[in-house]
Amino acid sequence: MEQNADLAIGSRYCKGVNVINWPMSRLLMSYYGSAYVRIMLGIPVHDTTAGFKCYRATTLKAIDFDKIHHVGYGFQIEMKYNVYKLGFKIVEVPIIFKDRTEGTSKMSGGIFKEAIFGVIGLRIRSWFRKWERMNN
Repeated sequence: MEQNADLAIGSRYCKGVNVINWPMSRLLMSYYGSAYVRIMLGIPVHDTTAGFKCYRATTLKAIDFDKIHHVGYGFQIEMKYNVYKLGFKIVEVPIIFKDRTEGTSKMSGGIFKEAIFGVIGLRIRSWFRKWERMNN
């Protein structure tokens, strides 16, 4: 992994915006959504919903999956937040992201709502949680 990272993220936004063929509305929602998460959670990740990532096995073993609550984009955010709160090293590697040529987006109103309100809940729960690595 690059720079001995515990989590490497293929990031669309760590070196500006590197997205091709997305409608402006989708790009703005994604970019500002990641900024919202970064501000709300205080996490130093530019692309919080990135799906292209690589976890070190020891990092995954240290996460208490019984405390992961979200699915979809919320899951992507919650996993990165857990890695951050547990003190692991996260690096973002710039990628150029091209929109899919087949299939459709998984984005829905429910997922969008979970991402917005789930971040608030995640932040509040973190105030009452003791962040400890699992011993696997």
